[in-house]
Amino acid sequence: MKKGMILFLLTFTTAVIAADWPQWRGLNRDGISKETGLLKAWPASGPRVVWRTPVGEGYSSLAVTGGRVYTMDGDGKDESVVAFDAATGKKLWRAKIDAEYFNGQGNGPRSTPTVEGNWLYAIGANGKLVALSSTNGKLIWSHDLVKEFDSEVPSWGTSTSPLIEGNLLLVNVGGKSGYALVAFNKKDGTVAWKAFTDRQGYSSPIAATIGGVRQIILFSGTSLVSVSTDGKVYWKYPWRTSYDANIATPLFIPPDKIFISTGYDVGAAVLKITVANGTPDYKEIWKNKVMQNHFNSSVYHQGYIYGFDNSILKCIDPNSGTEKWKVSGLGKGSLILADGRLIVLGDAGQLALVEATPTGYKEIAKVPAMQGKTWTMPVLANSKLYLRSQKEIAVYDLAAAK
Repeated sequence: MKKGMILFLLTFTTAVIAADWPQWRGLNRDGISKETGLLKAWPASGPRVVWRTPVGEGYSSLAVTGGRVYTMDGDGKDESVVAFDAATGKKLWRAKIDAEYFNGQGNGPRSTPTVEGNWLYAIGANGKLVALSSTNGKLIWSHDLVKEFDSEVPSWGTSTSPLIEGNLLLVNVGGKSGYALVAFNKKDGTVAWKAFTDRQGYSSPIAATIGGVRQIILFSGTSLVSVSTDGKVYWKYPWRTSYDANIATPLFIPPDKIFISTGYDVGAAVLKITVANGTPDYKEIWKNKVMQNHFNSSVYHQGYIYGFDNSILKCIDPNSGTEKWKVSGLGKGSLILADGRLIVLGDAGQLALVEATPTGYKEIAKVPAMQGKTWTMPVLANSKLYLRSQKEIAVYDLAAAK
């Protein structure tokens, strides 16, 4: 096992169990749950509802760990981090962190909390970074990214979610004077290092060990960038999208490839990462318009990528950049992968269970799960499926009968 992967596993061992979902896109930031023993098919009425509860406006996804659910919302005045009991939906605490962000595409926070043990990290849509106690929401430390690092809030609000790497908290700050990516000491909030200069993208950083070298991969405003764990820039791959809308999270394809995709008629690319004398570099394998992820990210499973090309769900071959199948009808949806199947949430609340196979679109079930705008990706933790709209959180039981 590589040193970087050992470090990653040690980081989370005491904080989560395998079935938890402690941050944006899950334990490994890839949209994949390792859970098995889930329902192979759903009743016509859909899976059993465990609980529903109102939630304020915003697009923050959910972190589920330690028997609690954490998200962010707005109440028309303030943005807050909110904690619920995962079993009952009872609200446990609410911590106001900043004034609410208002925008024609939807008000409220966009970022997803990152939770590790008794610590929680979150970013408001106006660029307020906070570390809170996950137990009671008490503020531990904070930074105003705009005032302190000369960052600029993107057109549709700060959306990036913080990444824990060892003792560091890595944030897509987008600040000037070398503050595009900032590593904070996760305990006291001091700046450990900073790297390069670029505008803030909407995407969240990931970490990957490739060729024995640990790399932080960030989709910033104008580039895909690889940075060492001590702040050295390894390589930059220019990528321009209208409005700096580099939104979808980069997807690591083991053992040595990175997939990126954006909308606005730009498309996708796969890079092969090589390492020579301990220094990573990249080679473009392909670039085309087969997949245009707008605001939701793709998943990788057994040699194929599944994701939304704007409002069309597709399967593509990452080696050649060719399309295997496509289907419409779910709008600009989102998806995760669990137990060999895709769990797909349409942008108007349709929930589908789909076989993850390149041979064709094979829908197992489809049910109306929520009402209203559902732009937030589904979350799976401990056999429970968590969905969020602009007005509520709904939880469904996906555990197969024993």
